Amino acid sequence: MEELKRSDYYFELPEELIAQDPLADRAASRLLAVDKHTGRFYHRHFRDITQYLRPGDCLVLNNTRVIPARLIGERLIDYSAVRPGFAPGAEGAQIELLLLKRREGDVWETLAKPGKKAKEGTRISFGDGKLTAVVTGMLPDGNRLVQFSYRGIFEEILDELGQMPLPPYITHKLEDKNRYQTVYAKYDGSAAAPTAGLHFTPGLLEEIREMGVTIASVTLHVGLGTFRPVKEENILEHHMHTEAYQVLPEEAEKINRTRREGGRVICVGTTSCRTVESASDENGVLHAGAGDTDIFIYPGYRFKVMDGLITNFHLPESTLLMLVSALAGRKNVLRAYEEAVKERYRFFSFGDACYFGELPEETGQEREGGGETE
Repeated sequence: MEELKRSDYYFELPEELIAQDPLADRAASRLLAVDKHTGRFYHRHFRDITQYLRPGDCLVLNNTRVIPARLIGERLIDYSAVRPGFAPGAEGAQIELLLLKRREGDVWETLAKPGKKAKEGTRISFGDGKLTAVVTGMLPDGNRLVQFSYRGIFEEILDELGQMPLPPYITHKLEDKNRYQTVYAKYDGSAAAPTAGLHFTPGLLEEIREMGVTIASVTLHVGLGTFRPVKEENILEHHMHTEAYQVLPEEAEKINRTRREGGRVICVGTTSCRTVESASDENGVLHAGAGDTDIFIYPGYRFKVMDGLITNFHLPESTLLMLVSALAGRKNVLRAYEEAVKERYRFFSFGDACYFGELPEETGQEREGGGETE
C-alpha cells in the first residue's frame, strides 16, 4: 500500500520557516483551516478557531505540564579512593541529564550525555551541590537510572536548576519558561509540550465556553519519543514510544455525552487524540482510567472518538504527520502543507496552527486548489 511508505510523507521545508521563538500574543498565530473531506482550505488567524466550533461540540485539551527536565552538572570524582586524605570534588567534566520518567521515590529514568561519562556508580553535582545524583543502573536502550539526593522539595529545586527540554530544532534560548507551557497545564510529567495548546489564551477559552462548547481535559505525559524519527521505509516496522495517560471519570462523561447528543469531539493536539483513541472501546465509548499507550495512527485507521483536530505543522516523514493524514487524507494534508510553505507559515513547536475537520462554506475569493485569500 502506497501510503505505508515513509517517503510518501516527505515535503520540502525551508529551514528559515522553523519557528525559533514564540509570539508575544499566543492567539496571534496563523491558522490554516482544512476541510478533512475535500481538502478545501482557508487562511485565518488562531482567534478565528471559533468559526469552526459550534454549540454542542467538545474541545479536548491535554493538561499535562512540562517539567524543566534538562539538568546540566559536573561529574564528581572521589579522590580519596586514589589519594588518601583528599575529599570528593567536581572534576569539571560536564554531564547533561534529561529526565524522562519518574520510577519510584527519587529514582528517575534519564537520558545522559555524554553517555560514556555516566557509567554505573557515577556521581553528578548540580547547582554547587544543591542536587546530586548517582547512576544506579543502565537500561538496554542506553538510558540511565539515577537516584537523586537533595534537601527540600524536589520540584522547587528542579524549577530553579532545570531548563526546559526544547526540541532539537529550536536553537534559541527560551527567556520565559511559561511560554513552553499551555495556560491550562496542571499535572507535572512531560518532557515536551503539547504544542497545539500553546495558542490558547484564558480569554479565548472563555469565549469558546460561552459559545456552548464543552471543554474536557485528559492527561498524557509527552515523552521525547515524540521527536523520534521514522527510520524504516515501511512504516509498519516503526515501533512507537510508550506514554502514560489518565482520563478522569467526569472528563470521560463530558466526551461521551457529547457523542450521545450528536456533537463533535475536537482534539487539541495529537496527544489528546492519542489519549481518547487509546482509552475508548470499539463502540467509541471513552473509559476513565490510567494506562500506557503506544498507539500508532496512520492512514487506514478508523477514528472511534475524534471528529476534528487542532494541531501544529509537523516534521516531514513523522508519525504525527501520518496521524493527521489518517484523519484528512495524505494528499489533502500534503497539499495544505505545500500551501503553508508557500505562504510562509511558521512550523513546529512555536509555529502556526492548522485545523482539520468539517468546514462550513465560506465567502471570499477562492484561490485555485481551494484556498482563500484574506
